[in-house]
Amino acid sequence: MMRRYGSTARGAWLLLFLPVQAALMVALGRFVTGPAARHWPLSEEAGAVRESGAHRDGATITLSKWLSVLAGTEVVIAVTLVCVIALLVLPRVAHRVEAMFLAVSVAAQSAVFVVVTAFVERPRPAVTQLDAAPPTSSFPSGHVGASVALYAGLAVIAALRMRGPWRWVATTLLLLIPPAVGLSRVHRGMHYPSDVAAGLLNGVVTLVITGFALLYGHTAAKGSGARPDVGTDAPSAGRSAPRPGPLPTAEPTPPPGDRPEPAPATGPVGRPVLVVRHPHGCPDELADRIRAVLRDHGHQEPDQRWITTSAARPCGELEPRIAAERPALVVVCGGDGTVRACAEVLAGTGIPLAVAPCGTGNLLARNLGLPTDPATALFESLTGDSFGIDVGRTGGDGLRPSRFTVMAGVGFDAAMVRDASPRLKSRMGWAAYVLSAVRHLGDPSVRLTVSIDGGRPLKRRARMAVIGNVGALQGGLPLLPGARPDSGRLEVVLFAPRGPSGWLAAAGHLTARLLGHRPPPPARTRGGHSEAGGALEYFSATRVDIRCATAQPRELDGDAVPDGTRLTAEIEPGALRVHLPRAPGAPHEPPRAAVTADRSR
Repeated sequence: MMRRYGSTARGAWLLLFLPVQAALMVALGRFVTGPAARHWPLSEEAGAVRESGAHRDGATITLSKWLSVLAGTEVVIAVTLVCVIALLVLPRVAHRVEAMFLAVSVAAQSAVFVVVTAFVERPRPAVTQLDAAPPTSSFPSGHVGASVALYAGLAVIAALRMRGPWRWVATTLLLLIPPAVGLSRVHRGMHYPSDVAAGLLNGVVTLVITGFALLYGHTAAKGSGARPDVGTDAPSAGRSAPRPGPLPTAEPTPPPGDRPEPAPATGPVGRPVLVVRHPHGCPDELADRIRAVLRDHGHQEPDQRWITTSAARPCGELEPRIAAERPALVVVCGGDGTVRACAEVLAGTGIPLAVAPCGTGNLLARNLGLPTDPATALFESLTGDSFGIDVGRTGGDGLRPSRFTVMAGVGFDAAMVRDASPRLKSRMGWAAYVLSAVRHLGDPSVRLTVSIDGGRPLKRRARMAVIGNVGALQGGLPLLPGARPDSGRLEVVLFAPRGPSGWLAAAGHLTARLLGHRPPPPARTRGGHSEAGGALEYFSATRVDIRCATAQPRELDGDAVPDGTRLTAEIEPGALRVHLPRAPGAPHEPPRAAVTADRSR
């Protein structure tokens, strides 16, 4: 069976705005329950709730009861499941993207609601309440937010997919449900009007983010007559679709032009290829695809030597095998932690490494411009050349000398990495780190000193310090916009937000950089520079020494290492050879379609 490997990601990176939404909602809640509570109109809310309760009668109580039930947790979950199944099963062509939009909207709204209630405590109105009060803050209204995500989400789908006069009837009726639920919650004494307004805002912002992330490009493609995205074989935006080839035979041969000619075997003839495989990140099916890619590039089965990693040996038996076999190439099938362990062995040897990214973060692969699909990334890398990239060499109290290829950090980011649930990482990927980060939002800052290139120690107070060989986080978020893996320098950022406004300033600044609304960073100076009102302070160096007043969590390339008070880093320029489709930092051109055959030996 022939497969085409290509990235299907379009606007999904916009979902990274959900944590920003949660932070803004927390700030709004703190404002509503704090300085604004004594001023009009919030000071009049209690009277408005009492007035509504004074006009209860049998009809309004019954109507408000059913509206509340319509937005209750059990009903929302049940209706969402039914609608998602209906979107997948009932139409002649399944509405997969619409089903995903609805499910993600409801789940994301709920997640933001839970985060906000963890940081904002507001008692419910001091009136007779007609419902049992759940153990959450009154701010924001969860019923209202859930009704917006579900019923307004269905209204969006109806407006996009229905035709005829019933289209607007259905859309209007669905859009009326959330405000009606809000009125019912006030009438039943469960919420203040500002709680309802915040619930409406939470639901609407969630729909906007998920709509642009999941529906926008898909809807445009349908409207233009383009073939909708139906799975991983659809061409990504901006690329022309590969020409259809003939039906596969026992030994399929792609038509000319549909794929580049395989490159000759990398390295001297007769030398083996070592493949380091993380057993969980690279299951058997993916391993078969990797074997096929290597065969297509001239590395036949006898020349492929596979090595399995373990928790005790993150690069397996790579080190003794390197010394014994002197391979032409090392292929790493794993995440940033596995790549780092292999780079530790390969740095300075001249033996090139190729990355098949199949971990949780894969930040090195992303920063090097590789596709997210592991087999595609390997295919494109082997059609290119090997280039030298820098690595960082670290040390500190209780740390053995180590190398990193992505980032080293101390403080908040390291605590987030350390406390992320392995089970959630296996199920949710990098989103598990977001949930872990929420737990540490209230951690205090720490006193530290930073020495740049042996200069005078600078005293600071910060939530975290990150030393980067590359600059972008998940979704391309530019934490260190000046970092390049072949610059011969390390970039450093100190994150020191002062209160909620500092968090918002930093989030807004990074988001603006992500969207291209910020000018390029200033020229590198050892003295550093501040941005986002001082919430972010940047330095550039070849040697960095960070010392903390108390022991702090530390991490290297997404792997937690023992806590300590010191973290040092020094650059090793061009120490690691990496096979890439193009030089690091070169303009990215749409790659040629990569086709490999999944055929049995």
